[in-house]
Amino acid sequence: MENNYLETEKLGKLMRKYAIPCVISMLVAALYNIVDQIFIANASYLGSYGNAANTAVFPMTVVALAIAVTFGDGCCTYVSIRLGAKDRDSAGRGVGSAVISVVWISILLMIIYLVFDEQILKLFGADVNAQTMKLSKEYFFWISIGIPFYMVGQALNPIIRSDGSPKFAMATLLTGAVINIILDPIFIYVFRWGMKGAAIATILGQIVSAIVSALYLLKMKQTPLNRDCFKYRLSLVKKITILGITSFLSQFSIVISMAATLNVVVKYEAYDPIFSQEQYTQIPTAIAGIVSKFFQIIISCSIGIAAGCIPIGGYNIGAGRNDRVIELLKKLMVTELILGLAASIIFLIFPNQLMLIFGSSNESEYYNEFAVWFIRGQLCLLPLACFNKAGFIFLQSIGKSQASSVLSVLREFVFGVGFTILLPILFGGLYAVPFFMPAADTATAILVVIYLRKMVKSLKVPDKAN
Repeated sequence: MENNYLETEKLGKLMRKYAIPCVISMLVAALYNIVDQIFIANASYLGSYGNAANTAVFPMTVVALAIAVTFGDGCCTYVSIRLGAKDRDSAGRGVGSAVISVVWISILLMIIYLVFDEQILKLFGADVNAQTMKLSKEYFFWISIGIPFYMVGQALNPIIRSDGSPKFAMATLLTGAVINIILDPIFIYVFRWGMKGAAIATILGQIVSAIVSALYLLKMKQTPLNRDCFKYRLSLVKKITILGITSFLSQFSIVISMAATLNVVVKYEAYDPIFSQEQYTQIPTAIAGIVSKFFQIIISCSIGIAAGCIPIGGYNIGAGRNDRVIELLKKLMVTELILGLAASIIFLIFPNQLMLIFGSSNESEYYNEFAVWFIRGQLCLLPLACFNKAGFIFLQSIGKSQASSVLSVLREFVFGVGFTILLPILFGGLYAVPFFMPAADTATAILVVIYLRKMVKSLKVPDKAN
C-alpha cells in the first residue's frame, strides 16, 4: 500500500485527517501534567504548595518530551520524504534507528533525574520554601520512574502517523490519558497519596500508551520492519535528529522560558510588599506554572495542526509537488491565526473563570489578582505565537531544517529569554514579567513572514524545488 493519496487528495481533507488526531495526541500529552495539577490544586491538603511543586517538576517532563519528539517528528519527516521518493527500505531503517535511540536516551535521562533531583528542582524554583521542595521531590521521584515509558510512547506517536494511522496514534495516547484521569482522584482524594498519587496515576497511563504503541511496530503498513531495520545506523540518526531539531526547540523552549520566568519571578517577588511575605512566596511561582499550562494547551493545538501536516508536506516535497506545498502553507497559516485569535479572546475575557479550574476559590485575593494580570499579559497575542510555531514546523516538514532552527532559536532563546530578563528591569519589576511573550512573538513574526515569502518564491522556480 502506497501513500500516493498524499499527492492527489484535496489538501483540506488531508489536513483534517492528519491534523485532528495529531492535535488530540498533543493535547493528551500536555494533559498528563495539567490534569495532575487540576486535581492537586483542588486538594485542600496540597493547595498552592502542591501547585508550585507541580510547576517546578513540569519542565522536566517537557525536556523528556522535547527529546522524544526530536526523534519522533524527525523520523516522521524522514519517512514521509523517503516514501514520497518511493524508498521504503530507507524509511524502515529510519524507524528502527529512531526507536533504538529513544529507548537508550530515555533510560539515561531517568538515571540523571533520580541522581540529581534536588539540584534540578532548585533550577526551577522548588526551593522557594521548604514545603514546596518536599512536595516537588516526592512528585519528581515517581515521574522520573515513568520517563522511559513516556518518551517511548511520545516518540512512536508521530512514527505511527507517518505510517498512515493517525487515528491509532491518537487512540494510544488517549487511552493513557483516560487512565490518568480516572486514577488521579482515587489516589489523591480517596487514598490521600498526595503528590505521589498524582505521579503514579500518570505513569500507569504512560506505561499502557507505550506498550500499545510498541505493539503497532509489529504491523507497520507503509514501512514493514524486519530485524535489519533495528541495526543502529549513526548516519540515519544524524539525519533524523537534524530534521527533528525544530520540534526539540519548540518543546525545549518551554523549559528555557519557564526557567527564565521562574527565576525572574523569584528575584522580583523579593521586592514586592505582598509576595515577599513567607505565606505568599509560592504564589507567583504557582501562577506562572498555571499560565504556562494554559499556553501549552493552545500551543499543543498549534503544534498538532502543523505536525499533522508533516507527512503531507514531506511527501509532496519528495514527489516534487511544490504547488501543493505552497497551498498547504497558506491553509496552515490561516488556520493557526484563527486558532490563536479565538484563544486570546477567551483568555482576555474569562481569566477568573479559568482560574477556578485550578482551585482559585480556595486562595487569597492576592493570588487571584496576580493570576488575572499574568494571564492577560502573557496570552494576549497568541495568534502570533501560533503563527510562529507553525512556520517553524512547516519548514522542518519540507526539509528546511536549518532555516527552521535559526528562526526557532531566535524566538525561544534570544527574544524569549532576552525580553524575560529585560522587561522587568525597564518596566516595573514583577508585574512586567508576563509581557515577554507578546514582545518575543511580535519580533519573531516579522522575521518569519520575511523568510516564508522568500521561500514561496523559490518553490515556484522548478530548479530550486528541493
